Amino acid sequence: MRVLLTGGAGFIGQHVLTRLLDRGHEVRVLDSLRPDVHRDGKGWPPPDGVELQIGDVRDAAACNKALAGMEAVVHLAAKVGLGVDIADMPDYASSNDAGTGELLAGMARHGVARLTIASSMVVYGEGVGLCAEHGAVRPGPRLEASLAASDFEPPCPVCGKALGTALVGESVALDPRNAYATSKMAQEFYASNWARVAGGSVAAMRYHNVYGPGMPRDTPYAGVAAIFTSALRAGKAPRVFEDGGQRRDFVHVRDIASATVAACEKVTAGVHAFNVGSGTPRTVGEMAVALAKALDGPEPVVTGQYRLGDVRHITADSEKLRRELGWAPSVEFPDGMTELAHQPVA
Repeated sequence: MRVLLTGGAGFIGQHVLTRLLDRGHEVRVLDSLRPDVHRDGKGWPPPDGVELQIGDVRDAAACNKALAGMEAVVHLAAKVGLGVDIADMPDYASSNDAGTGELLAGMARHGVARLTIASSMVVYGEGVGLCAEHGAVRPGPRLEASLAASDFEPPCPVCGKALGTALVGESVALDPRNAYATSKMAQEFYASNWARVAGGSVAAMRYHNVYGPGMPRDTPYAGVAAIFTSALRAGKAPRVFEDGGQRRDFVHVRDIASATVAACEKVTAGVHAFNVGSGTPRTVGEMAVALAKALDGPEPVVTGQYRLGDVRHITADSEKLRRELGWAPSVEFPDGMTELAHQPVA
């Protein structure tokens, strides 16, 4: 299959590209090489046989050129991360939402009817909590006054008591609580609109906390695993926000790539969302400890700091992906942490 891979020079993109090539697909990469991702200013050398077009999905001409002759699109190009402040909002709206709209319009012009798009677990906000009295509920917002008092658990919206955690399925209503999350939700909606009008298929891959070789480091938008690793390599203790009890699902980038390519190959009709996670929730504190041990570094420091846009717990159920696409993760957490800790420094 002839596949256009947007964002193919990025962290996840390079692993998806490798998987696509291993599966025998013909791949063209469209990437803007944006400086907040490719900070060293170096060009990215694509593998032999892969055409790289340097361009932005917000540019209709770039989309038209890249889409010519393609049969499917894997859309990873985006501004990622929670963001630093409100000033990031225009870039999220432009890069992620306007860019996706331009790409979808180009797909309609060229008759490309298969889309696999990178979404995120952040679209769920705080997801679902379990109240001893009221059962499964949507957690109430965490107030800054509560966070400042080290009261980190989201409350039951009915009685105000602390909630237990639960896995979140794809049918749960979306509840984005920061600009990045809102942009990913909008991308899904635009894709659904396009599919209905153009008769296309969509697989929206709601990635969990991705880690692995090639992670971007030392930027405000780096993931928590990369931030911890950078600190440990510098001989510093990783600094863990809140009390370290935030639950996440850390999934290896090679597993992300295999799930994405499976969706590209198998989803040929309708609009589908898939949670992509390891299936084993862990805390941010546990990740920090695992990396510190792997690098024989100082023990993590729990700071009590917080960011108002962060969610406390979000771990989703990936059973639908396993059941419908026959996918399963292959990288165990201890092995992945060791690999990440000892990857060569770029």
